[in-house]
Amino acid sequence: MKVDILAIGVHPDDIELACSGTLLKHLDMGKSVGLLDLTMGELGTRGSGPLRLIEADESAKMMGASFRKNLQLADGFFRYSQTNIMKIIPIIRTCQPSIILANSLSDRHPDHGRAAKLVADACFYSGLVKVETKGEDGKIQDRWRPEALYHYIQDRNLVPDFVVDITGYEDKKEELILAFKSQFFHPEANTEELATPISGRIFLEFIRAKAKTYGRPANFEYAEGFNVARTIGVKNIFDLR
Repeated sequence: MKVDILAIGVHPDDIELACSGTLLKHLDMGKSVGLLDLTMGELGTRGSGPLRLIEADESAKMMGASFRKNLQLADGFFRYSQTNIMKIIPIIRTCQPSIILANSLSDRHPDHGRAAKLVADACFYSGLVKVETKGEDGKIQDRWRPEALYHYIQDRNLVPDFVVDITGYEDKKEELILAFKSQFFHPEANTEELATPISGRIFLEFIRAKAKTYGRPANFEYAEGFNVARTIGVKNIFDLR
């Protein structure tokens, strides 16, 4: 299924935490969105991989995404490799997105930066005609390279290359995050599980405060930040805020 935007996260909930406001806004603009998780997040302190798959599907339905897939690479121990690149390329070629959103270029969790490189190179090789892949129907796929790859900012407060106004979408974004009941604050959560830096209510306050911080310089109430590993071009300087 072709989509306008493909959001990729190495862990289920990466997308919700860092760029779901942007996705919700563009869905309201009539754009289509697909979601791809590279791992099940099975090394997370709370919950389990299978449980996070269930939570991820629920969040995708709440969002209105066209699809959500999981490659089930090894959480924490996946490697930058030809094999893993070749698992991502068929998804890109199948849904032919104009834009891909991917993990942060550098972050506290080592998986994030490694996934950013993996996805960036998969985007490049997906555009090469001599890199051959087959779709689910067994047919050779046409090459496809997205028009743009943007890296959403995650835990570290990196300086963004641009921000997207998500004012009016912060509440819905929090609902999507809380679909991952095993990971984040929930009044009825299992109190026997270990507390983590993200399991308390204060973490949700941090996410909202971060959106305010990124929005303020652009005169937005809330915003999400992105980085780009290339020069950004604009056709009209009046489009800049």
